[in-house]
Amino acid sequence: MTNEEPKSSGSISESNETNSFTEKVTPLLTDLLYPSESDEPVDVVNCYLNQAEPLIVSQIKDWLMLPPSVYVEEVPEADFWEPVITDQDWYGDDEKARTAKFQQLKQAIEETLTVRQVFRVGESEIDVYLLGRQADGQRTGIKTKVVQT
Repeated sequence: MTNEEPKSSGSISESNETNSFTEKVTPLLTDLLYPSESDEPVDVVNCYLNQAEPLIVSQIKDWLMLPPSVYVEEVPEADFWEPVITDQDWYGDDEKARTAKFQQLKQAIEETLTVRQVFRVGESEIDVYLLGRQADGQRTGIKTKVVQT
């Protein structure tokens, strides 16, 4: 905290931007599970990597303090959304409700974050990060886990 007047200081808007993303997305995450071999919760995550350029795998490893041996890859954002925003013929009410919630989440993220990227960390129990930049330049996003054996 600084002793500066809260005129138009960047720190106030930065915290408001982060809070507005969190406030917009958090209600959509309640009881929302990302389906894989093990259905896992989706959480908000903040990232201190604020450069303008897109992130690269080595920066993700540094941010997460991972050893070089841990596999990290960037994948298309569509690969993250496709399994959760597409209704299947066999879906019951619960699955259709989950799909609708993921569609709302996707819309909220697309409205709030630019330069969105998806990173997969690990090989069978995979942490998945969808990160983007807010209007103030701060990186934030969501995280979940998928299990693929």
